[in-house]
Amino acid sequence: MVSLDEAVIARLKKGEEHFEVLVDPYAAADLIDGKEIDIVQNLAIDAIFKDSKKGTHASEESLQKNFGTNNLTDITKQIILKGDIQLTTEQRNKMQKNKRNRIIETIVKNAMDPKTKAPHPRQRIELAMEQAGVHVDPFKPVNEQVKLIIEILRPIIPISMENIKISIKIPAEHIGKAYGTVRNFGTLEREDWQSDGSWIGIIRLPAGMQNDFYDKLNDVTKGNVSTKILK
Repeated sequence: MVSLDEAVIARLKKGEEHFEVLVDPYAAADLIDGKEIDIVQNLAIDAIFKDSKKGTHASEESLQKNFGTNNLTDITKQIILKGDIQLTTEQRNKMQKNKRNRIIETIVKNAMDPKTKAPHPRQRIELAMEQAGVHVDPFKPVNEQVKLIIEILRPIIPISMENIKISIKIPAEHIGKAYGTVRNFGTLEREDWQSDGSWIGIIRLPAGMQNDFYDKLNDVTKGNVSTKILK
């Protein structure tokens, strides 16, 4: 449960009637982002209100009429997903900062320069977003905002959201450690075992992860590995 001091009002208007819940704003944001959470456990009070400030509860008849159910979980989700959420300035700023970081992390992980096939450093993405004056909505899903932001950034930096394919050849003596590393980073699309015990594979992974992939692969093979980006 969230305390009354930390909860915010989520409000949905249906016709002339208003329906409100007192909810943890971060849990509401997670629900909008598509995460599986027990939203009722994140209410300050297990109730649907007509006016939460006055403590006026919505009637069972009104809930059934407007939502087709009296189930607290179902109604709460509808109010949060379809209604408006009131935040304090401090809450909005903190949630925007958190959402901005998640958006940047998603772009860094998945985006690249389509000309060089190289990932963009985090600082380059941050500077481009600042230059473009990107606004982050604390309640819109990350993936939805990433798509819009990529379009906004294209006039500033060459950028695309793509997966890349990498061909890898690992000597027999390093297969034990390196094979698991390859499988953990992306989707293994093809693999062949050679007569000398070496292994050749093709992996597909988000473009922004390639530097981490190379670093890890070089670490477990002590640099004794061959890689090539496939077109």
